[in-house]
Amino acid sequence: MSKNAPFRYDIVGSFLRPEYLKQARNSYTDGIISKEELKEIEDKAIIDLIQKQKKAGLSVITDGEFRRGSWHLDFMWAFSGVGHNKTKIGIPFHGEPALIDDTYLTGKVSVDSHPFVEHFKFVKQFEEKDIVARQTIPAPAQFLFQMITPDNIERTREIYSVEEELIQDIVKGYKKVIQNLYEAGCRNIQFDDCTWGVCVDPNACLILGTDEKGLQKHIERLILINNLVIEGKPEDLVINTHICRGNFHSTWACEGGYGVVAKELFAKEKVDAFYLEFDDERSGGFEPLQYVSKDKKVVLGLITTKSPKLEDKEYIISRIKEATKYVPLDRLYLSPQCGFASTEEGNKLTEEEQWEKLRLVREIAKEVWN
Repeated sequence: MSKNAPFRYDIVGSFLRPEYLKQARNSYTDGIISKEELKEIEDKAIIDLIQKQKKAGLSVITDGEFRRGSWHLDFMWAFSGVGHNKTKIGIPFHGEPALIDDTYLTGKVSVDSHPFVEHFKFVKQFEEKDIVARQTIPAPAQFLFQMITPDNIERTREIYSVEEELIQDIVKGYKKVIQNLYEAGCRNIQFDDCTWGVCVDPNACLILGTDEKGLQKHIERLILINNLVIEGKPEDLVINTHICRGNFHSTWACEGGYGVVAKELFAKEKVDAFYLEFDDERSGGFEPLQYVSKDKKVVLGLITTKSPKLEDKEYIISRIKEATKYVPLDRLYLSPQCGFASTEEGNKLTEEEQWEKLRLVREIAKEVWN
């Protein structure tokens, strides 16, 4: 079953949190309810979401990332050697800052038992013959990137004077988490990776505090760490990746086509499929898809989660046809460009509008691939 991932009609993973769940998480933070009480409310919300995913005809289910504040940081915080505190300035997005916690190293990176394994086990019980549970986690490259940004690099160097040692510890930690997920029955993992959005941005060198030569080294290291984690995975474990340019409260952080990284990334990263953002002009054209190696699949993220406005069906079909100039139709799939709530704030649309988007994806996929 899991070998079929990706699916013609697919998702990226996160969904809008119901208001009662947001309130419960705030109450837990404020000390009003216990951890056990919060879990009961999270369980209820996730069961309801899974039922809705099945009703929508999806072949894959997730927990909507309902137990997290953000798509990537909660995962990192469960590692020893990672600290965080409330941000003062956040991350600059187009129009507003993403006020997510500053996250940094406090010591050597390691992991014991990761809570995401238990999160997966909860979803796993709702699998059916033709429905697989997916676990989404930030890519190893995203973890490394977080610790070597200009804001964090000096603190990181105090702990790891040699970057290769940091890479080795991240890889070791990820391999342990993935092995534990596999033992829990997980056969479909998705790496979420915004590092490439930064690398393709016209201001990439400024953002990273480097030059063109340094940027190329960044690209090589990011591919390397992802591949080191994937290397030696069980044959029946599917690992795909989703590439994004930022998704917070219907805003974005980066722009630029895939051309800057395509030759290296699309040919060399050892994932089974790329979930690629193509919902507006920020992502450029399909030409870079010519570099996708023939053993990989491409999920076209043509339906935006940033706006409630429904796309024109015929226009999306024409875009899929355009993409076949570079990748044959039997290796193409369709999904929204990102999740609906990469952070618990969520994008600016209603839950009903969210499901309308997915109904459109399904309708188009049925028409294009029969």
